[in-house]
Amino acid sequence: VQLQASGGGLVQAGGSLRLSCAISGRIFSRDAVGWFRQAPGKEREFVAAIGWGSGSTIEADAVKGRFAVSRDNARNTIYLQMNSLKPEDTAVYYCAADVNVGNPQVTTRSYEFWGRGTQVTVSS
Repeated sequence: VQLQASGGGLVQAGGSLRLSCAISGRIFSRDAVGWFRQAPGKEREFVAAIGWGSGSTIEADAVKGRFAVSRDNARNTIYLQMNSLKPEDTAVYYCAADVNVGNPQVTTRSYEFWGRGTQVTVSS
């Protein structure tokens, strides 16, 4: 499985961005795909994830109500819609796949396949 995130950029606080993660290779109904982010000097942290087959989602408390993860099975793509962006959302955002997991997980170590990140910068 290979993943490629895109859609990052520079946005003012309060603005919106939509990230995309294109997935190549086989992905199955028991797999999950997640979004993580890493700010300079900080550890990589969970943002949101979605079950590929179930469509069930989970979001980190820091983004709940502002970010939403969705999938397009036909396009093998997941999205992260980010609204009401804050300067503290500034980070490199990564998508990752967790194989045969059932429900989406929040821990970094659960995810086996990672894509290159996309930079999101929110100015105040």
